Amino acid sequence: MNLGFNQNINYGGEVYHVQTEDGGTRNPVITTLLFKGGVIIASKRTEYSDIIKSDKLDTVVKDIMRQQHTEMRDKLLSGGFAQVKKADGEKT
Repeated sequence: MNLGFNQNINYGGEVYHVQTEDGGTRNPVITTLLFKGGVIIASKRTEYSDIIKSDKLDTVVKDIMRQQHTEMRDKLLSGGFAQVKKADGEKT
């Protein structure tokens, strides 16, 4: 099991948190979550059961984790979540 990535990002006057985790070989799923104010506003999951027997599993999983984490961060910073509503109903 690989250690995850956690990152706080300031964007548009708000603080967002991106978290990426590996479920390990018993649950071969990489999950990336985007939080705003403690609420999940986006998620992405990648299953990797098809490569579980790879000799380089740890390296491949870490690369997938890094890429998925980076994609979520880049989507946030490019305005990809601009239509997500605030808790009070206002659009961001």
